[in-house]
Amino acid sequence: MGRLPAEWERQSGIQLTWPHSDTEWYELDKVLDCYVDIAYNILQFEPLLIVTRDRNECISDISRICARKGITFDFDRTRIYECPLNDTWARDHGGISVIGDNNEKYLYDFVFNGWGLKFASDLDNYITRNIFEQNAFNDDVIGVDMRPYVLEGGSIDSDGAGTMLATSECLCSKNRNEYLSREEIEQELCGAFGLKRILWLDHGTIIGDDTDSHVDILARFCSTDTIAYMQCTDPEDPHYDELAAMEKQLRGFRTMDGKPYNLVPLPLPDPLYLDDYRLPASYANFLIVNGGVLVPGTGSGKDETVRKRLLETFPDRKVIIIDCKPLLSGHGSLHCVTMQYPEGYIRL
Repeated sequence: MGRLPAEWERQSGIQLTWPHSDTEWYELDKVLDCYVDIAYNILQFEPLLIVTRDRNECISDISRICARKGITFDFDRTRIYECPLNDTWARDHGGISVIGDNNEKYLYDFVFNGWGLKFASDLDNYITRNIFEQNAFNDDVIGVDMRPYVLEGGSIDSDGAGTMLATSECLCSKNRNEYLSREEIEQELCGAFGLKRILWLDHGTIIGDDTDSHVDILARFCSTDTIAYMQCTDPEDPHYDELAAMEKQLRGFRTMDGKPYNLVPLPLPDPLYLDDYRLPASYANFLIVNGGVLVPGTGSGKDETVRKRLLETFPDRKVIIIDCKPLLSGHGSLHCVTMQYPEGYIRL
């Protein structure tokens, strides 16, 4: 029986999968700028693992952008591995770390099928096995456990103590595991991750999202008794009904000892568009790192509101806003492009 660690537990490093000219990014130069900002800030707290199709191209990108920004990149704490890739959403093609009852280190590799067969994923589906074979992980990480189910890292959130937060729209969607009932999916997840229960969100959506409502853009555990979530207070906003229904459901959830969760509302970002298409901005797509919380900013005054609110929620961590508007053109953000590995996993 395994245990799915919480994101706030001690980490050995963060994975980024590096963009290139054949990945489906709008305005690649701006996206690379954003990736360098994310990578640089991760390295203020912990090591970095980069997957790229071309090591020299990646190093050149980083060096060029850092020289322009006047910052020094810590290549000494960065491990770079080459392999073929379709796209760069490490959260969804990255390995999922599971701790055994005797602290064994497992690496689960679920099937990644491009968010329900929406996009090509044949190369991304092999990334975890590929970098494992290149010795990216320590010797005591017990292989890559290939799981015969479709599951993306952004679709689940763990409190590290047996409770998972997930959305029924995503996990029960067509073209993922449609041959399984919700009860069967829950049974599989509880067995794989040593869960005692799953808190299912049956409401909540962000316009422009094409993941079928990944939970990491809607609601996130901040501790075993605290959940941060997206809140819409404008009845005229098209998000209002769904997010209000999600908020009501969150208010009804109880911790393991029967108490209401401490709920931390995060404001819905001001609308951002690409042409006439509303982009899926969400402050819930933050990344917890050792000693810090990295938050996707949008450049509005709400960034500072969110920073202060999360600083109150994580008083022992630095909260850093990173402008992630370029990532929204790919229908994701900061948490979506990263994957954390617990202490002792990454070979340093």
